[in-house]
Amino acid sequence: MIKHGSILRPLLLVTTMLFATAALAASADKLNRESDKALQVFKEEISGSDVFLNQAAGYLVFPRVIKVGVGLGAETGEGVLRVGGSTVGYYRTTSGSVGFQLGAQAKSIVIAFMTREALDKFRNSSGWKVGVDGSVALIDVGAGKTIDSDNIRDPVVGFIFGSKGLMYNLTLEGSKFTKLDKS
Repeated sequence: MIKHGSILRPLLLVTTMLFATAALAASADKLNRESDKALQVFKEEISGSDVFLNQAAGYLVFPRVIKVGVGLGAETGEGVLRVGGSTVGYYRTTSGSVGFQLGAQAKSIVIAFMTREALDKFRNSSGWKVGVDGSVALIDVGAGKTIDSDNIRDPVVGFIFGSKGLMYNLTLEGSKFTKLDKS
């Protein structure tokens, strides 16, 4: 028999941690600076990434996405949408999971929209969810590797890098992206 306390404690812990993260929401200027730093790390770690990003119609940069889990897991972070190298919007990513998990993790995410059509579909949505509104092909490139943009044919491509923490989960499935007002 499952006791209510054994279910409620992990849920309360995860909820509290996510609300604390959301309360620390960054200003537009800070989010742009953090995104610039994340892009610099991305470019230093992965050869060819600057050429790849220049070929993209636009890209999302989430400099810090936090995932916490104790049985139930939740993930959130804020980022920028850049088109032509300039920030054109601010977004939040969120997702949840159920299953064996314990710990916390911070990571950076870059999602590139390789076609204008994919970018427009994303920008015109009220809340874009991976696996429902579109799929993201995750590219597994470690430090010192090269992106070969000639071999990447998917309209939306994602990179997860800089993972630090006790969890390891390379997926964006079920992640939802919503536009923020940071004017």
